Amino acid sequence: MDRSTEIREFLRTRRARITPEQAGLAPHPGARRVPGLRREEVAQLAGVSVDYYVRLERGRTQGVSETVLDAVARALHLDDTERAHLFDLAQPTTTRTRPRRPLSPQRVRPAMYRALDSLSAPALIQGRRMDILAANRLGYALFADFEARPRSERNFARYVFLDEAARSLYADWEKAAADCVATLHLYAGRHPDDPQLTELIGELSVHSDTFRRLWADHDVLAHATGTKRLHHPVVGEMTLDYVVLAVESDPDQSLVILTPEPASPSAEALDILASWTSPSTTEPHAPEKTRRAD
Repeated sequence: MDRSTEIREFLRTRRARITPEQAGLAPHPGARRVPGLRREEVAQLAGVSVDYYVRLERGRTQGVSETVLDAVARALHLDDTERAHLFDLAQPTTTRTRPRRPLSPQRVRPAMYRALDSLSAPALIQGRRMDILAANRLGYALFADFEARPRSERNFARYVFLDEAARSLYADWEKAAADCVATLHLYAGRHPDDPQLTELIGELSVHSDTFRRLWADHDVLAHATGTKRLHHPVVGEMTLDYVVLAVESDPDQSLVILTPEPASPSAEALDILASWTSPSTTEPHAPEKTRRAD
C-alpha cells in the first residue's frame, strides 16, 4: 500500500464529511466548490499554516509531531480509532522506528486451541488481513468451513465479498461488508508494506464493485462488541451478540465469540446447530476437538 496515497485520501474524506457549521466556523457566502471543509479551514482549526497542512495531506509527513497530528485530529473530529489510524499512517517523529522486518507466519498457541474447545458458543481466531486461523466446530458451522478451503481462501473478507453464501447469511450484508472493509483499512495503516494485503485488496477490487466503492470511503473500524443478524441455511434466523478479545501474545490476533440471548429463539437455533454438528454418535465419548485452519 502507498502510505502517501492513504494519508491523502484519509484526510480528504475526513474533512469532506464536516461542514463549517459543525466545525464552529462562520459560514461563507456563496456556493462551495467542495463538500465539507476546505484545506485552509482545517489549517485554521488546527493552528498550522495552510502550506504545512497541504504538505501533510499530500503525504509529506517527515518531521511531523504528535502535537500537530493531535490538532488535526481535533479539527477533523476524529474518533479514537481514526486518530490511531492517522498516527499509524503519518508516523510522527516520536514514534518512528526502524524499518519493520517481513511479517512472519502466524501461529495459534495450543492454549488458544484449548480455549476454543472449551467454549459452547461459536468462536473463531482471526489474524492479519482477517485471515481465519482457527475455529471451533460451531464457528465453522455458523459461517463457513474455512478448514476445507485452500489456505489462500481462509479469509473472512474473501468470504464476505466473494462467497454468495455470505450474502444469504447476513440479514444486513451491506453493513457486514462495510465493517469488513473498515477493519482492513485499519490493518493497512499498521502494515502498509504487507504484500499479502496488497494482493487481497487487488483481488477484492477486481471482483467486487461494492468493495471498490467502500474502500474509497477510507472508513476505519476497531471491532469490540456488536450484534449480527443472520439467516442460517440450516437453522434459520438468529441474532447473536459478539465480543472481540485481543490475544496478548500477538496483537494481530483476536478471539471472536458469538452468543445469543439466553432462552431466546436464537439460543434454541444455536442448540439445534450444535446438535447438527456434534460428533458421530458412533463415538459418543470422543471429546470435541477444535479443527485448525492453519
